[in-house]
Amino acid sequence: MIRVNVTEFRNHLPTYLGKVKTGEEVAVTVRGKVIARLVPEVDECSAARQRLEAIRKASWVGDVVSPTGEAWEAGGGA
Repeated sequence: MIRVNVTEFRNHLPTYLGKVKTGEEVAVTVRGKVIARLVPEVDECSAARQRLEAIRKASWVGDVVSPTGEAWEAGGGA
């Protein structure tokens, strides 16, 4: 994480925003105390897709449509 004084941040705003855009976090300070943090935006759709791809590697789903050859009844009688 990059720590930068508010005056430095204000004078070089495009530079620090570019760093955030590339994935870095920027902490803005006043007198050595952090008053704000800028973090890159997380694309929720992309993050969900990555989680599904990770699960896919560890999972196996068989044929759930074809009949098994066993007789069964789905009736919910009287």
